[in-house]
Amino acid sequence: MYPGKWAKTQPDHPAVIMSDTGQTLTFRELNERSIRLSHWFHEQGLRHGDVVALLSTNSVEYFEVYWAAVRSGLYLTAINFHLLPGEVGYILNDCQATALVASADLAELATSALAQAPTVCAKLAYKGSIEGFEDYEQTLQAQPTEELAEHRSGRTMLYSSGTTGRPKGVRLAFSGLNVEDDTDGGLAVMAEIFGFDTDTRYLSPAPLYHAAPLRYSARIQAYGGTVISMPKFDAEEALRLIEKYKITHSQWVPTMFVRMLKLPEEVRAKYDVSSLKIAIHAAAPCPRDVKAAMIDWWGPVLWEYYAGSESNGSTLINSEQWLQKPGSVGKAAAGELHVCDQDGNELPTGEVGKVYFEQEVVEFEYFNDPEKTAASRHPAHDNWSAIGDLGYVDEDGFLFLAERQSFVIISGGVNIYPQEIEDALVLHPSVYDAAIIGVPNPDFGEEVKAVIQLEAGVPPTDETREALMEHLRAHVASFKLPRSIDFIDDLPRTPTGKLRKHEIRKSFV
Repeated sequence: MYPGKWAKTQPDHPAVIMSDTGQTLTFRELNERSIRLSHWFHEQGLRHGDVVALLSTNSVEYFEVYWAAVRSGLYLTAINFHLLPGEVGYILNDCQATALVASADLAELATSALAQAPTVCAKLAYKGSIEGFEDYEQTLQAQPTEELAEHRSGRTMLYSSGTTGRPKGVRLAFSGLNVEDDTDGGLAVMAEIFGFDTDTRYLSPAPLYHAAPLRYSARIQAYGGTVISMPKFDAEEALRLIEKYKITHSQWVPTMFVRMLKLPEEVRAKYDVSSLKIAIHAAAPCPRDVKAAMIDWWGPVLWEYYAGSESNGSTLINSEQWLQKPGSVGKAAAGELHVCDQDGNELPTGEVGKVYFEQEVVEFEYFNDPEKTAASRHPAHDNWSAIGDLGYVDEDGFLFLAERQSFVIISGGVNIYPQEIEDALVLHPSVYDAAIIGVPNPDFGEEVKAVIQLEAGVPPTDETREALMEHLRAHVASFKLPRSIDFIDDLPRTPTGKLRKHEIRKSFV
């Protein structure tokens, strides 16, 4: 399924609405404009397997570019607009983009980055003009509205968040299907479980350059539903939109839950959220107290999945299951789970190791990085792959994540998982955000350090440190307690909620 079907059966139904302006794109418009853009890509010489880069803030045009690339058999690389010009240039060069589509509000970033991107020869700008770029609207109006003769389905090639180093492109294999028949792999499983259909009203509060917001929003459109896209997340505004549009489905990251829970009770009570049938969350581990509070507030509508941009497998858990298995990310929904030690030996129930998914064929690679690609595969099974997370499976087959392997603190030979300590801190009334990192210790190798962003008005004093330590003593074992607490004005997170721990560590190691 794809928007072309709905352009015929419900042409005036909204495919996307921008929450800030109310700008609406119907299925007829989305289908026609993405066809026109696909012709321009073809006119520029792009063929099956070539790369289109997109550098844009959230907009209706985002979906036009997505579907134009997908229906042209191209890879779409959507780029994080919070990156520096050199970082954007690195991605443009690394993905070997032939075309760049950019929003004019990012003109300076786009033009600066192009200095490092010799392969980009075709450029389009919308929402205004950028020097050296063709005008998007004029270009579209000059193109035909008939389908390309060949429209094998394309794919995304998105870049990792770069939380532990330079981002890598996750290149998914082509399905070989025409765009009409492509279900985007494992997302079809989720779409059926979540009940996406033409009545779906889906709130997307996150930046569209990230895999889940973009691909889930596109699946909503493939099933004929409407996406309400926020330009940026705001806690109270999200609640207002749920009430205004009678949102049925939504997707969140845990930091958004924390921000909404910290709204004054009278603000939270103002808005009717009873239309919600499914509130999906993923991308980062959710503190248990936070999730329990959200279920208590919104009811048993929360569904959590664990998966990566690599689409190498997934787990899924609903609210009722989670209340029975608090902290779990669910049972396997796509692929078969295996937990292995560092040598690849499968571990028994309850033991922490690297999480692998077994599939018939592993269909991703890290572009231009054969070593990282090889490291993601199991040493003895080519069809088992991992994305670097540690966890264990219980006796009922439910997965519990421990930490990303690169973030585990090893102190005196004992593994300490930062997430547990961060979860204990994040709902403390004095804490706005928290990160736990390992720093060198001459006797134990590493020791635990807490880096805290305080709520506005809370003083960064020794008394505050002691209050936080007293709180932690009641929640975590003594060997996990921070040896030091530092306060920082702003903890760096990606817009999808992941802490940039490599940046934090640079300041303290």
